[in-house]
Amino acid sequence: MKKYRKSVFIITYTKVKGKIYYLLLKRKLHWKGWEFPKGGRKFFESKKQTVKREIKEETGLVPIKIKKIKISGKFKYNKKFPDRKGFIGQTYSLYAVEVKKKKIILDKLEHSDYKWLDLEKAIKKLHWPNQRKCLKIVDERLKHIKT
Repeated sequence: MKKYRKSVFIITYTKVKGKIYYLLLKRKLHWKGWEFPKGGRKFFESKKQTVKREIKEETGLVPIKIKKIKISGKFKYNKKFPDRKGFIGQTYSLYAVEVKKKKIILDKLEHSDYKWLDLEKAIKKLHWPNQRKCLKIVDERLKHIKT
């Protein structure tokens, strides 16, 4: 049976003087390029627990707000990974997470750099089309939420 690893996509943002900036991480494990925080769900975790854990592990940040976005999807891996035995790809649930802009503490195994970018620059930087689509959806929703 071919299995998909359960995961969360986490559009991480901060607000500075009424403007939204998105956090992108430069991936170095499994592939190279820009992405937003994401990660696999552990067997015992809820999706929200996974979001909190992954944000902390990948950035050192703690969420102020976590909003589930009713978007999900799946993708296949383009090669086999030794640490993902038995999985052919991932399913994902989308979350928008607001954080305070503080010093980022990267997980040096997975990422080599980070950037806070506005929507236009973030869209151009993101490597994967499904992440660009998710970012546009979250940005649209954030524009309609009064803060």
